[in-house]
Amino acid sequence: MNQTRDMEQINKNIKYLRQHKNMTQQAFADWLEITRSSVGAYEEGRAKPNFKVLQKLSSKFQLSLDRLLQEDLAGLTEQKVLQDKSTKAIQDGKMRILSITVDSHNRENIELVPEKVAAGYLAGYADPEYLQDLPRFRLPNLPEGTYRAFEISGDSMLPIASGSIIIGAYVEDWDDLKDGQPYIVLSRRDGIVFKRIFNQPDNPAVLVLQSDNPAYPAYHLAKDELLEIWKAKAYISTIFPDSGLSLAKMMNLVVELQQEVIKLKSK
Repeated sequence: MNQTRDMEQINKNIKYLRQHKNMTQQAFADWLEITRSSVGAYEEGRAKPNFKVLQKLSSKFQLSLDRLLQEDLAGLTEQKVLQDKSTKAIQDGKMRILSITVDSHNRENIELVPEKVAAGYLAGYADPEYLQDLPRFRLPNLPEGTYRAFEISGDSMLPIASGSIIIGAYVEDWDDLKDGQPYIVLSRRDGIVFKRIFNQPDNPAVLVLQSDNPAYPAYHLAKDELLEIWKAKAYISTIFPDSGLSLAKMMNLVVELQQEVIKLKSK
């Protein structure tokens, strides 16, 4: 491999590694103890990292220098998924490297997982080629992050109706799960479910998943069954939640207000 192609490949790999760490250029630079402008120069092909930077990348991602310089990491299959073994979080299985897709401007897409392909997502969630076949879109005004959209079915999370699309932000560290918050949970046992999560201090290896519809009982899920978790941030639906006020109830409220006004005037 000549020097030009060598530089192109390592710069491409740096961009790939940053995106799969779900980091901004500044955060990635801080992590590597270099400047943000250096990261930008590498990713744009204006500079090549020196040997010290290559050593840091090799150590943090447990990748040989030969692979960093010569292999196209973006072509990794599920069996070759990247793992950062330099932190305890990775060693404990609390952090995941995520496959993503980007648009022509290198901005992350929101991939949509329709209900009809939910079973297939369980097998293909880590396969870049599978993600490329999913519908993709972008939404304005979302904070920086990695998002995925899931079409839900059933009435377990009313008033969010069946057929709604939940926009979820990727949760990299499962210690960040907040009690009572809604999440999309992907597990080997249950596939894709939309529930509220509760931690168990006395048994940190197990989560409690609860529906908003009281007709559905809460249940337990072991963390070793988990594959992905997405924090619900927004939803799209063609059905507006029922206010719970019928016409008769509204008329009664008007009558009661009129009576209160009459009482106040008579005082």
